Amino acid sequence: MDLGHGILLRPLLDGDGAQLAAAYTRNREHLARWEPLRSEEFFSAARQDEFVRESLRGVADGRSAAYVLEDGRRRIVGRVNLSDIVRGAFWSAHLGYWVDKDLTGRGVMRGAVSAVCALARDDLGLHRVQAATLVHNEASQRVLRATGFTEIGRAPRYLRIAGEWQDHLLFQRILEDAPDRRP
Repeated sequence: MDLGHGILLRPLLDGDGAQLAAAYTRNREHLARWEPLRSEEFFSAARQDEFVRESLRGVADGRSAAYVLEDGRRRIVGRVNLSDIVRGAFWSAHLGYWVDKDLTGRGVMRGAVSAVCALARDDLGLHRVQAATLVHNEASQRVLRATGFTEIGRAPRYLRIAGEWQDHLLFQRILEDAPDRRP
C-alpha cells in the first residue's frame, strides 16, 4: 500500500531480518529512549531473522499482524505491528510502531497507522485497537489523535523503557466509529 513520500506499507516477510537489522542499527540512537534496552545481539541479522520467524508464527496463528515500511530503495524504514489479538467478546489488539529518524514529522506514520487500522477492521474483523505512549512522547500522541484514537487513561510504571519502568498514556480507537483515513 502506497503511503506517499515514496513509502510503501507491506506485510513482514521471511528474509526481512537483514534489512531490519540495518534499520534498527541506523536508528539505534533515535529509538533508544522509546524502547526497551537492547543487547548487541538484537542488532544482528541473525537475531532479527529469529524475530521475523517468531512474528510470522504469530501472524499464522492469528495472534498478530506485522508490517514494515519500505522506501523507494527497498530499505525497511519502519514497522507497524498489531499484537495480542484477542477475539471472543473483545476483538481487540495492541498497536506498536516506529519510523526511521529521517522520516519523522512527514505524516508517514499517520498514513501507516490509518492503513493498519483499516486493515484491522476490514481484513481482521477487529473492533478496537489500543496503543500506549510514554507520557513525554508528544509526537506519537499526535499520530494517535490524528488517526482517530482517544486517550483513555494513564498507566503508572506500565512498561520498562530505556531501562526504567515508565508511565504511559493509553489510547484506543473503536474501529467502526473513527473515520477511515486511508492514504
